Amino acid sequence: MIVALDAMGGDHGPSVNVEAAMLTIKNFKHIDVLLVGREEILARELSTHGYSGDRISILNATETVEMDESPSLALRRKKDSSLRRSVEMVRDGLADAAVSAGNSGAMMAFGLFLLRAAEGVERPALAAAMPSEKTPFLFLDMGANVDCSPDNLFQFACMGSAYATHVMNIEKPRVALLSIGEEANKGNELTKDAYKLLEASRMNFIGNIESKAIFRGDADVVVCDGFAGNVFLKTTEGLADILLKMIKQEIMSSTMAKIGYLFMRSAMKRVAKRVDYDEYGGATLLGLNGACIITHGRASAKAIMSGIREASDYAEKKVYERISMEIKSYYEPKQQ
Repeated sequence: MIVALDAMGGDHGPSVNVEAAMLTIKNFKHIDVLLVGREEILARELSTHGYSGDRISILNATETVEMDESPSLALRRKKDSSLRRSVEMVRDGLADAAVSAGNSGAMMAFGLFLLRAAEGVERPALAAAMPSEKTPFLFLDMGANVDCSPDNLFQFACMGSAYATHVMNIEKPRVALLSIGEEANKGNELTKDAYKLLEASRMNFIGNIESKAIFRGDADVVVCDGFAGNVFLKTTEGLADILLKMIKQEIMSSTMAKIGYLFMRSAMKRVAKRVDYDEYGGATLLGLNGACIITHGRASAKAIMSGIREASDYAEKKVYERISMEIKSYYEPKQQ
């Protein structure tokens, strides 16, 4: 598998992306990395690692899409950007997947323009695996589509179910709709109408789920519109950050607390690993004719490596091709 990595993207730039490429070839023998960006910078970064092998190559791209740049302007003006060239490699069959820690809106724009939406897909969605009390679950849409129709939510559920089946290896994924109550009549008109579509489909739809119950692990796929999804995601990130800070403050507040931590340290490390973003990689743009993964702008080399692994898995199993078939089959009514 060859993964094109936007080596200029993200808050940390080429250094962390090149380190991610080095980690990838070390840990995954079946994945090669194509670094896309300014050749002289990337060659210099590779030389600092003493690398001279053939599993990491460089494609020169002279422009960079900035994190705060307008996606529409980047699409029109940045013809030789590292982000655009990464997606072009997938379109042209020279790479199996594209990964970027850069501008997520631009990645969506380039993906739609260059790869197009898969057959039957009205709108691609951003989906990511998240930790729960039991096993990881897939959450979508995370912000690609702020305004949605009931049919959009239905398709998100179809795409999420296909991903959970073929990438997360869940035989019959439990699909839930994020709402303000578990009852079918709870929510706004969007969720109530989407509920009817999902209930009538052949999907393994288990009903509504409240945000407080998501992390119990009772659903394998949780679906909502991009506005609610992005609010939920950023609230979760903020809560996690403040909880970690509060725990550290309490540990450092007294000698007894420090001693207690020594006995709990191994358990705390296991919990930290279960909720570590670096283990989960990035968000997949479901519904495109190709594999595109977006990692967090602040992503570490390990997180980007996880995104590369995820992109390779998604591309190898050709989930983007299966999604169209899944959507068609799920529109068929349940057998009575």
